[in-house]
Amino acid sequence: MSYKRSYNLFLDDIRKPSDVTWVDLPMKTYIVVKNYRGFRETILNHGMPDFVSYDHDLSSEHYENYHKVNEQGGLEIDYNEFSEKTGYDCAKFLVNECNKLGIKHPPYAVHSMNPIGKQNIISYVESYNRICKE
Repeated sequence: MSYKRSYNLFLDDIRKPSDVTWVDLPMKTYIVVKNYRGFRETILNHGMPDFVSYDHDLSSEHYENYHKVNEQGGLEIDYNEFSEKTGYDCAKFLVNECNKLGIKHPPYAVHSMNPIGKQNIISYVESYNRICKE
């Protein structure tokens, strides 16, 4: 995979960048992808993005199944139930590609309305960036 390509990547199954008003996204041109496969193929074909905006829930099954209450009364997501991968899976893929290149995850935003999924993506990327020695 190439490191020196210049593009911005927007991941969402429904929305386009101009629909996102609750997160301050950079006013740029984006390649828009709707699922894990498109996310992965774009990165493998175009190299590392300059900026990424993540949605978490990328399929109707994600919207229907993430409101399950655990024994402690909190919400939980069972990722194993999904046939379509989530934005969290996309973040893990990109972190893995960054790790192969020995670089930090590029600047990003998480525009997901799923608070648990959003926090999972942020925690994963930030944990990687803290330990990455660029």
